[in-house]
Amino acid sequence: MQKMQTLKYFIFISIVLSGLLFLFGPEVIPSNFQPQEIINTVQDKDIIIIFNSGGWGDTPFEKAEDFAPVIEEIQKTLQGFGYNSIVIPFNRTKNTLTGKFSGAKDFLRYFESSSDILARDLEFLAEKFPNKKIIITGLSAGGALANETIERMSDKARNSVYAIAAGTPFWIKTPKSENVLQLDNNGKDSLVEGNTKSLLLALIKAPFQWVSSKIKGENITLSQAFYAPGHDYSWSSPEVGSRIVNFLENKIH
Repeated sequence: MQKMQTLKYFIFISIVLSGLLFLFGPEVIPSNFQPQEIINTVQDKDIIIIFNSGGWGDTPFEKAEDFAPVIEEIQKTLQGFGYNSIVIPFNRTKNTLTGKFSGAKDFLRYFESSSDILARDLEFLAEKFPNKKIIITGLSAGGALANETIERMSDKARNSVYAIAAGTPFWIKTPKSENVLQLDNNGKDSLVEGNTKSLLLALIKAPFQWVSSKIKGENITLSQAFYAPGHDYSWSSPEVGSRIVNFLENKIH
């Protein structure tokens, strides 16, 4: 009986402390590219591609199997047009406990913090290199960040900054800009469309998918176990590759 009461007390204290950390914890800013430090790196590049993954936004480019292949095809397309490019990752969340809490707060605030930081950095690059093009790319929450960043940039900077946002969640406001390409798998992405029934079912299935993956020895996170129907983006799909190529031809080439 005493042990049960102690366990309940421990759980209660843990929940309270977690809530306090969420509400009043310090903002943890991930380490990202410093504009001054990458000037020499981008000096001989025609186009700068800013990459942001989905989920927590901390997946390295080389491990982002869901969207990195699309970025690589974008680079090949640009090379075919005669442009060389460089991919620069941008992380929304630091991969620590306090970083996750900070990232969750940023998510609930529509990426107010991370989009402010990225917008400021891109303003600097756009001013430093007025003849270069900058493309912000992102999947899911990364697409949301791309949209929010464009919204926070000056009109002058927007002339040389473009965005390719795939699978932006339905509650995120999308900017009315000709420089932004919104991909939604031709209306088949349940997360973009806000298909409540499909999303609720996917949410219920996620914990079971996660446990099943652990049993099979697959190392996936709980967020990766959540699959919204229609939320995968493949370059070979006509709703993805061909639309991106047309966008690049009209805006960049």
